[in-house]
Amino acid sequence: MNLFTGEEANELFGGDASPTIRHLIEQARQVSRQEGAALLWTAVLISPGDLPVYYLLYKLHASLGELEPALDAATKGLAVAAQQAGLPSDWTRVNPGDADFSHPGPARFWLFTLKAMAFLRLRQGQANISRQLLAQIQRLDPEDQLGASVVATLLQGS
Repeated sequence: MNLFTGEEANELFGGDASPTIRHLIEQARQVSRQEGAALLWTAVLISPGDLPVYYLLYKLHASLGELEPALDAATKGLAVAAQQAGLPSDWTRVNPGDADFSHPGPARFWLFTLKAMAFLRLRQGQANISRQLLAQIQRLDPEDQLGASVVATLLQGS
């Protein structure tokens, strides 16, 4: 997938970015990755409720090996998605019946971002935090619809 198309983001998040944000994403596709990151962070400032931008940011920063900015984008996106989905702000307090995590929308984005955070923590060498995140994902997605087992396999091999 092209990082800046947002096609996968639409499927995961159940919607499209606003026209202004789509324009910034399009601009980000035309420049270097570093310049693109700056445009995407600008998009967050303009429209902090557009979830696809957080996804694009954490994927972009992770692909550049910039784990702290990737984790920052994921953490911010997780907070926004929690608010939009009516979930507790503390990810450890989310329970299986709190939302429908199987359909596109903020709750699914929240769970997908939790998976991304588990991967980022693993890449940072923080296996214990990654393990805790994966345990929560397993509670909320016991059928592994989002593929967190891939991160779990990486964790076992580390």
